Amino acid sequence: MLNKRVILISAATAACALGIGFMMQPSADHQPQMRQAEAAQPQLPQDPALAQPVAIEKITLTSAKPQISAPEGAVQAVPAVPVAGCALQAKGKALPGALVQLQVSAPCRPGERITLHHQGMMVTETLDEDGALDLVVPALASTATFIVVPSSSSSSAPAVALASAGRVVQVTVPDMASVDRVVLQWRGNSGFEIHAREFGAQYGEAGHVWHGADPAQGAGLLLQLGDPAQLVPHLAEIYSFSRDADHAGAKAAGDIEISIETEITEINCGREIAAQSLRMSDGRVQSRDLTLTVPDCSATGDFLVLNNLVENLKIASR
Repeated sequence: MLNKRVILISAATAACALGIGFMMQPSADHQPQMRQAEAAQPQLPQDPALAQPVAIEKITLTSAKPQISAPEGAVQAVPAVPVAGCALQAKGKALPGALVQLQVSAPCRPGERITLHHQGMMVTETLDEDGALDLVVPALASTATFIVVPSSSSSSAPAVALASAGRVVQVTVPDMASVDRVVLQWRGNSGFEIHAREFGAQYGEAGHVWHGADPAQGAGLLLQLGDPAQLVPHLAEIYSFSRDADHAGAKAAGDIEISIETEITEINCGREIAAQSLRMSDGRVQSRDLTLTVPDCSATGDFLVLNNLVENLKIASR
C-alpha cells in the first residue's frame, strides 16, 4: 500500500454527522404482479342419446374421502415438525482486554447467515458446517448485550426478530474502563480500513497497526468482524488499546493517530459509499456517520485518507 499514491481528503469533503444506530437497509423489494389467463371452453356437439334421462340404480353412500392425485412433478407441502436440539443457542464469557468470546450453536442450520448486534455495532457472520460459530468480539459496554439474529427470521428489525428466533447474551466485562476502542463499520465491499499510528510511528514502522500488519508490530490490537463472502454483508474493524496491559517495554504514552482509509477499486470507484465510526473512551461511546463520493475509476489503486473522522486517542503514562 505504501508505494501507491495517496489522495488526501479534507474533513470538508466528507459529510459527517453525529448519530447513533447504523443500519443501511436494502431497497424495498418490488412485489411481482400476478396475471391470470382465461381460456375459452370449446362447445362440443351433443349426442341426441345423451339428452335422454339415465336410470341410476343401487347407489351406495360411503364416508371415504375421494383420493385426488397431484399432477406429476408437483411439489407437495410437508408440515414442519420441530426437531429436538435444533433451536439456536448462544452464550458468552469475558476475556482479558475487554473482549467477549461469543459462541453460537444451531446444529440444524449449517452455513446459515446470522447478524450480530452489539451497542450500535452490527456485523454479518456465517455458521460453519456444524451450525456453530466461535467469535471473539470487542465489548463496547461494561454490561455487554449481544443480539444474535438468524437469516431465517421473518424480520430484519432486531426487536421483532429477537421475539421470533433471535437470542440475547449478556456478559459482564470487568476491565471495560481500562480500554480505549475505535470501531469502523460499513456495508458491502467499500474497502474501508482503520490505520492506527501509535506514539509518533510512521507508515510501515513498528507501531503502525492495521489489518495488513504483523500483530506484534504495535501495542494495540486490531480485529476484523464479518464475513465478506456473504452478499452485501455488515463488516467492521475494531482497534483497541488497553492501558493496563503489559506492552513489553514499548512506549505506552502519548497520542495514537487514527485515520480511516479506503482503496479505490473497480467495485467502489465513482460510487457513493458510507460508513460509521464508534469511538469509546472513558466509558463513553461517540458515533459519527460518513458519506463520501469515491473518485472515478481512473484512480483505481489509490487510497483516500480521512484524518479527521475519528479523534486521536490520548494515552497518559501510568
